[in-house]
Amino acid sequence: MSTTTRYTVNCSILLTQLPLHERPAAAKAAGFDAVEFWWPFGEAVPAADDIDAFVAAVEGAGVHLTGLNFFAGDMPAGDRGLVSWTGREDEFAANIGVVVEIGRRLGTRAFNALYGNRLEGADPAAQDDLAVRNLAAAGRAVAEIGGIVLLEPVSGTPAYPLTTAADALAVIDRVRSEHGVDNVRLLADFYHLAVNGDDVPAVIASHAADFGHIQIADAPGRGEPGTGDLPLAQWIGDAEARGYDGVVGLEYKTDAADPFAWLPAAERGPVGAR
Repeated sequence: MSTTTRYTVNCSILLTQLPLHERPAAAKAAGFDAVEFWWPFGEAVPAADDIDAFVAAVEGAGVHLTGLNFFAGDMPAGDRGLVSWTGREDEFAANIGVVVEIGRRLGTRAFNALYGNRLEGADPAAQDDLAVRNLAAAGRAVAEIGGIVLLEPVSGTPAYPLTTAADALAVIDRVRSEHGVDNVRLLADFYHLAVNGDDVPAVIASHAADFGHIQIADAPGRGEPGTGDLPLAQWIGDAEARGYDGVVGLEYKTDAADPFAWLPAAERGPVGAR
């Protein structure tokens, strides 16, 4: 990997042998200065004490929270976001306020809004219309703190309708054209795109300068770089050469004693504020 690439550790999929509040410090001890999380609470609007404890864990570790997901429902049970989930509009709206609060306190500027699965018996067009409205609302809210909303194609969930970069970009275009909100960006997870059969080099060539974020894992297996056959270093280098200047999220699964052994210590940080 490039010595100029800036990495952030996804502490919702890595370091999971530790309690959640200990993971930022573990990432720091491993040489990183930045972390990201999926939604770290069990509900859309957690108790104030729980928010304070999470903020304290990040601040106390001396790391920057570069990214945070909106509440996505019960992820272990298969939920993948509320953005298009008809009937849970109020829950998503309430979550937006909490996300902005955490972002303001921790200097976080990138917020991933998982689109949500197709619902049995629901009209897909109605779900898509709701998603566009919700993304616009989220975009307007995080703009108050200089933030962006990320929209991500996902693999492994047949009911999730965004599988390619083009799928996500079409939604982003609707948010911009119908609501005038222009701070929703593509989250280019190279693992998900590759597994779904997207043309990752073409996506990079056409859109790298506009990526809101990059995440990586190798395939097959979603392991650390080097465990599969994806040319991750090449793709990252190409994206950076075409104008991407953000961090690269490490979002892979591993049972290795040292989950970061593939990355020399000198290349792990610092990243500073995004």
